[in-house]
Amino acid sequence: MRRSRYGLAAASAISAALLAGCGLESASGAVLTAEPGTIQHYDHLDGEPITVVAKDFTEQLILGNMISTALSVAGFDVTNMSNTPGSFGARQASLDGDADVAPEYTGTGWINYLGYEDPVPGEEEQWQAVLEADQPNGLVWLPPAPMNNTYAFATRNDYAEEHGLETFSDVLDLPPEELTFCVDAEFASRNDGFDPFLEAYDLTTGDLAEVVTMDIGLIYSATAGSDCNFGEVFMTDGRIPGLDLKVLEDDREFFPLYNLSMVVGEEALEQYPEIQEVLDSFTPLLTNETMQELNARVDLDGQDPAIVARDWLVEEGFVTLE
Repeated sequence: MRRSRYGLAAASAISAALLAGCGLESASGAVLTAEPGTIQHYDHLDGEPITVVAKDFTEQLILGNMISTALSVAGFDVTNMSNTPGSFGARQASLDGDADVAPEYTGTGWINYLGYEDPVPGEEEQWQAVLEADQPNGLVWLPPAPMNNTYAFATRNDYAEEHGLETFSDVLDLPPEELTFCVDAEFASRNDGFDPFLEAYDLTTGDLAEVVTMDIGLIYSATAGSDCNFGEVFMTDGRIPGLDLKVLEDDREFFPLYNLSMVVGEEALEQYPEIQEVLDSFTPLLTNETMQELNARVDLDGQDPAIVARDWLVEEGFVTLE
């Protein structure tokens, strides 16, 4: 049974303490204030508790703070649990009713949380599938954003231009000595990872000149620096434009879709339908290009994720600082 929403702010604080006691250490953050823009303030929401949970990497920190600021402007008393370590810590908070809203990815929900091995082709179809499958858990996946933070392979822009590379199928025309790859260890062993990807393109590791395994954070600079010609990346990472990398189209559509969706507890949504109104106002603007830019402000420019989130809401007119 899902926990009643009444007293949820207190329950969230207890949950955070329990997580810390288990060594997971969920870090709650402050909520940056703003004034209404196109997101309006609802007097009847003043002081109503709501909890946002997000994971502990750049994009999630931005999204969690974006949601927190937007809901605060609407009137909610927001507990911001952005920076919760690991996908399953954030997921459990939603399942237990200790969090009301979470930015999530359709592929993560379908494969990692719900346990399906085969992705569903098509963005709308994958979202509908995870929406229906998670309903028994009391969670509602709101309509997805255009952004799709899936795996991809990237190369240097000048290298792509020199060899006429737009899609990964174009790579098949290169001589074998050009086929050097950087991947991380987890990707190398996933069922939606490197070997099955190569198989989808009629390749094996034996066809490649070199495969270097390294930490995912090092792959971007290694690819930009010519340590390998093709590096595993995430589509919305800010280092792609920052390091002048070109993402190759997965033209055989191997990789699962990881569109952003705001996941809301069913009880919270029934009590406060304004949650969806607020979130749906800005979700459609979150494209791959937008998230790359916002992620780059943090990862390359060193800005604070909460400030980046609020600044974007201000830039788009959703909130103001007046």
